[in-house]
Amino acid sequence: MNILEQINLLLSGEKPFVCYVKPNETTGHLLVQKDTELHEFSGQSGFVFMPFDAGIEVVLPFDICSFYSEEFEVSKKESSITFKSASSSEKSAFESLVSNGIDEINKGVFEKVVVSRKVVLHEEIAISETFQNLIASYSTAFRYLFFHPKVGLWMGATPEQLLKINKNQFETVALAGTQLYSEKLIWETKELEEQQFVTDYIFAKLKDKVTNLNITKAKSIKAGNLAHLKSTITGELNSDLEAIELVKTLHPTPAICGMPKEEAIAFILKNENYQRTYYSGYLGEWNKENQSDLFVNLRCLEIEENKINIYVGCGITKNSNPEKEFIETENKSMTMRNILVKIDTF
Repeated sequence: MNILEQINLLLSGEKPFVCYVKPNETTGHLLVQKDTELHEFSGQSGFVFMPFDAGIEVVLPFDICSFYSEEFEVSKKESSITFKSASSSEKSAFESLVSNGIDEINKGVFEKVVVSRKVVLHEEIAISETFQNLIASYSTAFRYLFFHPKVGLWMGATPEQLLKINKNQFETVALAGTQLYSEKLIWETKELEEQQFVTDYIFAKLKDKVTNLNITKAKSIKAGNLAHLKSTITGELNSDLEAIELVKTLHPTPAICGMPKEEAIAFILKNENYQRTYYSGYLGEWNKENQSDLFVNLRCLEIEENKINIYVGCGITKNSNPEKEFIETENKSMTMRNILVKIDTF
């Protein structure tokens, strides 16, 4: 029985599991927990699934899981869902949120804030087939399907690495700025400024804690039908710096909340009017043979009974335009909408 067939059986049961494919790879990994308990993360080796802010910090511990790997050969299936445009009230509410963020920036409360919204689709989807579409469509992303009966069912294709650690060597990225991909990309001041905020923040947080810190120049990368600006940041952990402390220093980055961090998070929690839970948290392998591979949980969706929640956000600076930011969230939502397969087509 191959991994995708196992997933269909696992979805009908209650065993926690995760299936994932790393960026630019075709090997699928399936981790199945042998019990149904909810294990909270306290530094143990395993696959972690962490919230944006407050919430249950979940881990599937490697020592109580079965592990399978195989090469995936998946093909795309046509998305069979017709999408309605966002209502005028949804558009107005989000543009108002953006305007409030700009007002706070102009008052000097923070320099940048990342605001988000939840797009709710009342559809039932074929989960395994949709996941196959996800794998086939976004080869450069970290693609995953995560389930725990006490947490829920999540799926995503994130373009953003939070942190990669190999013994004492680490790598992270500063990723920000978004536009529809084209062969001739032109970045406006707002996007360049937004990406520089993220880069400067990470540098300031790490410069006194690590050695041999190096930052590459920002370059354009493609993520599905979108383009972003990305800088790679590398260095070495000091012997007195625990790896988990490095994660706590980085998360959440300005790319998902803003800066200064505390003021931006306070604005988000007060004004977004919904709970992000695991959207813009992080996930991935923790301390697997002295290596960790963690990603920010972006471009993701949550599957509930008879509905799908798609989470999208955008970075706000003083140069932001509320209507353009709303359009950006609509474009980002298509990353997930375009791979959905209705359950009644099979």
